[in-house]
Amino acid sequence: MIQFIEAIFENLNTWGLAVLTLIVGIAEFSLGLYGKEWNRNEKILDLACYALPRLVTRPLVAYFGLKLVPFVLPHAKDAFEWVPFFWGFVIICIYDDLTQYWYHRLHHEIPWLWRFHRTHHSASYMGMAMASRQNIIYTIFFSQTYLTVILVYLGLGYPALFAKGIKSLITKMAHSSIKWDKPFYEKKWLHPLAWILERTISTPATHHAHHADTTDDGIGYYKGNFGNMFFLWDVIFGTALITRQYPKSYGISHYEGDEWYAQLLWPLLKSSVPGSELAAHGPMVRENIQPNEVEVNNTKEEVTAPLETDGIQPRFTA
Repeated sequence: MIQFIEAIFENLNTWGLAVLTLIVGIAEFSLGLYGKEWNRNEKILDLACYALPRLVTRPLVAYFGLKLVPFVLPHAKDAFEWVPFFWGFVIICIYDDLTQYWYHRLHHEIPWLWRFHRTHHSASYMGMAMASRQNIIYTIFFSQTYLTVILVYLGLGYPALFAKGIKSLITKMAHSSIKWDKPFYEKKWLHPLAWILERTISTPATHHAHHADTTDDGIGYYKGNFGNMFFLWDVIFGTALITRQYPKSYGISHYEGDEWYAQLLWPLLKSSVPGSELAAHGPMVRENIQPNEVEVNNTKEEVTAPLETDGIQPRFTA
């Protein structure tokens, strides 16, 4: 039985997650949950963001990391091998997810970091297609990747196998456009379980709120709900908003379809969209704008004006 479970997680961390992502993605697409927003540019970007880290970035980081660590910590190999599986699992989960929570949060709170994370929020849809959508620089500096490499070297590779597999499942399903958590809110007898669930792990309701394009409806909350595997960090650090509802729209209100290569490789490659945050000499954070009609010399002309927001930089709390 133990060997069977081990095989499941070994496969999940290799080809298993890719197959699951494909199956759920096909289901989402078949149900029309991506709408018309998933055009050619978005498809190429989503595919590149999914494939490049798995085929290039992460294998290289793991390979060179495991080559470098022995030189830095020559006498520490398997130093934590004595740690029981349960506590090793807990250590991996906390180190991996808590560091990602702060890494993610800082990219929303420090303006000059925002453009490295912007790609993930430019999608106007939720689902398997955009779950891995990230700028390559953002991906390369994932702090948890390096911490996990170190902990594996120290002897926690076995619990890491399970921790990473479970986290991948939770984060993928939190991005899914299939609202699997909805029955927990609709059925009264499941409410106690829902209360625990939504405060422990990321769900579509809480994570979709983070991807909303507005906070004006009381549901969207891109200034919080930063948790990846555990939503508990948001509860602890005061960045949680739980409504048990789902935003009507997602993305960035001023997104104008920056080229896929600019979103993937900024600042190495720039966007040709004038005024874009990813364009040459573009702003760190562009204010949301909306069209307004004003009458000039008895002629109606369309102009743009900044939206009233709760801060100078709408997507930031700092």
